[in-house]
Amino acid sequence: MSQLTGCAFWPPSDDPAPQAQQAVPQDLPLQFSAQDKSRWEAMTLPGKLRTLFTLERRGDKAALQAQAKASASMLRQRLNIAPDKLGSLQFEWQVEQLIAGADMSQRETEDSPVRLILVFEGDRSRFSAKNALLSELTHGLTGEPLPYATLMYVWCNACPPESVIVNPRTDRVRKLAVESGPTHLGQWRSYRRDVKADFEKAFGEPPGALLGLAIMTDTDNTRSSARAWYGAIRLD
Repeated sequence: MSQLTGCAFWPPSDDPAPQAQQAVPQDLPLQFSAQDKSRWEAMTLPGKLRTLFTLERRGDKAALQAQAKASASMLRQRLNIAPDKLGSLQFEWQVEQLIAGADMSQRETEDSPVRLILVFEGDRSRFSAKNALLSELTHGLTGEPLPYATLMYVWCNACPPESVIVNPRTDRVRKLAVESGPTHLGQWRSYRRDVKADFEKAFGEPPGALLGLAIMTDTDNTRSSARAWYGAIRLD
């Protein structure tokens, strides 16, 4: 298996990997797969242990296995997709078990076994004083400001499916629960989402340019373990 490692999120990687030398995609469709290691950047969060990502066959699928042990990190793809080009997002994942005690509405227990993350540009002059301060802090820690808006597709323990969860630290991060509870654990789950509609549902405004896509498995708040698999991701 191939281990993917990296550095701080959300800025560029210090590792001169092929990703850094490639043009940032601006047109759709785009397909991302587990085998396409050259396009994934491995990113860690300041002060956090790394989640381990490895290539693995899961049934008849090529997958990226994520193993988190009191850790939080992600793999990302850089993009620059204009709002008028945004269409559908297709992705698949499999979760082994839920994270006991996790609640994404609470700061102390805000973990998820799987996340698919979309980052959008926008007018940061509209930030509240709290978010402006957080953006400055983020810039100091990572070299880049807080993204204008971050939409996460997640699997929660008990919240109603299709519910929107506002991040307890900042309302510029919002989570949409596409799966909830234990019913479909151990199964491949596939989704097709309307990116514009989901963004408008979560934030109450049209999206700006899509600047990045990432996957993340984290258990740093609950200090527990989780294992999940990510399959193909496609933007149309």
